Amino acid sequence: MKIPIKPELVEICKEIRDKGFSEYQWAEIESCDMFQSDSFVGGYDADENEFCFSYYDQNGNEYWFQFNLKLALEMASEIKSEISGKNAE
Repeated sequence: MKIPIKPELVEICKEIRDKGFSEYQWAEIESCDMFQSDSFVGGYDADENEFCFSYYDQNGNEYWFQFNLKLALEMASEIKSEISGKNAE
């Protein structure tokens, strides 16, 4: 499943970028729901060493995806237009 990088996800990634935290610092404050918008809910997971998110499409279907700090910075710069995800289990 390809998940679109909507403006609301770009804004979340800009917030991640603007905090300026290292992966170690993100791990210290990990939270599964630190970031929330209409379509996206997630946060940093220290076990995965990545940001883990749920995406809800217009029909309410849930998809999971995750990305590392480097990719978050790329999405904040709107370099990518989509990211791979999978159906929520």
